[in-house]
Amino acid sequence: MQWNFQEIHQQAQTEAQAINSPQALEAFRLKYLGKKGLVAAVFASLGTADPSQKAAIGKGANDLRGLVEGLIAAKSAGISTAKVSGEQVDFSLPGTGEVLGHTHILTQTMQEIIAVFEQMGFVTIETPEIETEFNNFTGLNIPIDHPSRDAFDTFYLDAEDPSAQGRRLLLRSHTSPGQVRIMKQHKPPMAVIVPGRVYRPDAVDASHSFMFHQIEGLLVDEKVQFSELKGLLTEFCRRFFGPKVVMRFRPHFFPFTEPSAEVDINAEILGIQRKKWLEILGCGMVNPKVFEAVGYPKGKYKGFAFGMGVERMAMLKYGINDIRLFYENDARFLKQF
Repeated sequence: MQWNFQEIHQQAQTEAQAINSPQALEAFRLKYLGKKGLVAAVFASLGTADPSQKAAIGKGANDLRGLVEGLIAAKSAGISTAKVSGEQVDFSLPGTGEVLGHTHILTQTMQEIIAVFEQMGFVTIETPEIETEFNNFTGLNIPIDHPSRDAFDTFYLDAEDPSAQGRRLLLRSHTSPGQVRIMKQHKPPMAVIVPGRVYRPDAVDASHSFMFHQIEGLLVDEKVQFSELKGLLTEFCRRFFGPKVVMRFRPHFFPFTEPSAEVDINAEILGIQRKKWLEILGCGMVNPKVFEAVGYPKGKYKGFAFGMGVERMAMLKYGINDIRLFYENDARFLKQF
């Protein structure tokens, strides 16, 4: 195909002189520089052009593009205002951009906690939110008559567990089932953390929600001591709450750990005067019955586990007094973090 670039240049200059509005300028740009514009058509013709003409056509296309871009720049500078919908608009004023969001405070807190443990050698593994009764209860040494297995305390689904006839699937009530899943799939040594959402049929108030977030930690090897658990959690609290944090470990009971403890921090470091100590997490040495449930050789391995609520950690660190604020999507609250 033959192109008369001199004639095309003259035509473009004539058309540019008649442009007097942003709409006309945009139409001019699309005619010559759009995906289906004249410059694109010239370049497309190179595929069928005679080899002796390809260089001239390519140069002509580039020259035409440069001319049109120059004409558009000149006309853009000359068009400062235009009539749009009957109103005078000053196109020289800066535009109004979209307001950008940012990471939710709960996600920020979870990422911060995960980062601390990953720096200490832990690996993050996500596990399913729909669980079996074995993983959620039985494998964790929670007896059949334990109150947490009642329908008033657990969301059971209308779906049968394919691995246990007559038993139903459920929404996990804690992240501890991740321990069972991971130990059934992997052999020690291991150091993992399991973050995610959990569900309980709690009445929603300032400190409870039917859905919230937890982070589970598990370390298993042949030689593990409770003192190592204390050292790990002490270092975590110092990094998360600051070097001045004061902690204590209180004896407690969990079916899946023995011995077990709850960890408190001194409230003064957070500026809270009404209490001296604030509970932040539970922990303990993995109960041998859990190792037995996942098929580990009796007496060969030891380990420790811990778990914490992400909402609680965020509320304590940032002075938030109502868990419902995290889920109301009020920008006045969210933009503070």
